[in-house]
Amino acid sequence: MMMTKRAFALLAATTALALAGCASTPAPATITDTAARTPQLSTLNKLINDAGLADTLRGAGPFTVFAPTDEAFKAVPAATMAQLAQDKQMLIAVLNYHVIPGKVSSADVKTGNVKTVQGANVAVSKAGTFVTVEDAVVTQADVAVTNGVVHVIDKVLLPPAPPRR
Repeated sequence: MMMTKRAFALLAATTALALAGCASTPAPATITDTAARTPQLSTLNKLINDAGLADTLRGAGPFTVFAPTDEAFKAVPAATMAQLAQDKQMLIAVLNYHVIPGKVSSADVKTGNVKTVQGANVAVSKAGTFVTVEDAVVTQADVAVTNGVVHVIDKVLLPPAPPRR
């Protein structure tokens, strides 16, 4: 049976798709790459890039990131999101408030305050396998990354306002 060019191309494309479907789980990625690959973290991914933090969160770490979902960002008032879009330093501070130096898995969480990369403390707590940070709930814990760990949360954390002088 003679195969036309079109039939051959279709067979090649189908084989490539079948082989891709058989591929194992993607190799572990950095925090930045994981945010980029995860549809529910698309807003966080955009903000990481807007803030110029992509290279930092692709670096050696280790870091623990509490990653708000797109739904969490939708709950932030529009005025606050507009302010973050206009003030890069404020955006960096908010994002760094979601990052803890070191790798802290959900099994290692101890109830208490933990210092963030931004400089302020966040309250973390654990009851059984239930983990919270401030008033956000960890909805997906222990997403493995090459430079730490990501915990997906259901709210955006806003750092305390700096004291007035």
